[in-house]
Amino acid sequence: MGSISVLIVGGGPAGSSCAWALRQAGFDPLILDKRSFPRDKICGGWITPAVLGELHIDPAEYSQSHVCQPITGFRTSSMGRAEVETLYSEPISFGIRRFEFDDYLLRRSGARIAPGVALKSLEKSGADWIVNGQYKADVVVGAGGHFCPVARFLNGDLEKVPAVVAQEIEFQMDFRQRDACSIQPEVPELFFCADMKGYGWCFRKGDFLNIGLGRLDSHALPTHVSDFARFLRRTGKIGFDLPPSFPGHAYLLYANTRRRIASDGILLIGDAAGLAYSQSGEGIRPAVESGLLAAKAIIASAGRFDRNSIETYRASLESRFGKSGEDWSTRIGRRLPPKLRNSLAAALLGSHWFSRHFVLDRWFLHRHEPALSF
Repeated sequence: MGSISVLIVGGGPAGSSCAWALRQAGFDPLILDKRSFPRDKICGGWITPAVLGELHIDPAEYSQSHVCQPITGFRTSSMGRAEVETLYSEPISFGIRRFEFDDYLLRRSGARIAPGVALKSLEKSGADWIVNGQYKADVVVGAGGHFCPVARFLNGDLEKVPAVVAQEIEFQMDFRQRDACSIQPEVPELFFCADMKGYGWCFRKGDFLNIGLGRLDSHALPTHVSDFARFLRRTGKIGFDLPPSFPGHAYLLYANTRRRIASDGILLIGDAAGLAYSQSGEGIRPAVESGLLAAKAIIASAGRFDRNSIETYRASLESRFGKSGEDWSTRIGRRLPPKLRNSLAAALLGSHWFSRHFVLDRWFLHRHEPALSF
């Protein structure tokens, strides 16, 4: 049986960021993932300069062999209403393909990797964790996304709180589709649902186009997605047919999660911990940052993640993401009658000032939050 200081379940951005930080400190983590990389991972896929800074990635270098679309603005609206275009003087985000980005982070982490290995069993033996009857680890990190088996181990049946459900598609356009697509690569477009329970998006990353819609209300999601596809055709955003159904996935918003995130020698990061931003649903930066914060807690504990380490990690998450994950607008919105809330939200989305300073700068880009240092 192999003895490991830290075993990470899941090789996405959360797991690979944690492993990368641990490697910088001299640890030798092992990453298990049920998939082999590179693997398909459909995602709107944008990363802010803060994420690149936190991981010490030069966008110019990364873009030499990977899709890295500079984003210098957004078009936002309540679906069917007047659109607001917000432009910036420099790139405020970069469009990436998760197929490439996740594989890059995983290889770059320098960690040992066990691809195609699912977590089948997790047992406590003294101070150690026995994984699949094959590995003995001091610390186990759950980084397997919304349905992470480590999260299920810590929490039993995963909680019945509302999750965001989304369907999206990403494909490389041929020359006819490129000519029939009005979406500008530098200016992705966001369309909020009339009931404010979700939004659709169109991101063009060079020749790749990502279209999707996510909602807190899972009822009739395929119908909402079909309506959105027809809206894009009707408004001339795209001039070609899309597939009748898109792949789906789910994740928790930080404001809704009730998951237990740590116990002796075990902790959760990223979507396994339910850390997606509550206002936008964006999860890459919270995944990366929680991975780095988890690594700091493990390093500080010298690899023995005890009760003091649990409190350190929990406190670091609360300090970074807040205690509730809600801001004043969300709290006010919950107290208003739905019709008034939706009408007010639609009016605010038509404001250039509100769209820039709240929707984009705060909710989607978190420009007010400096990058973590590691």
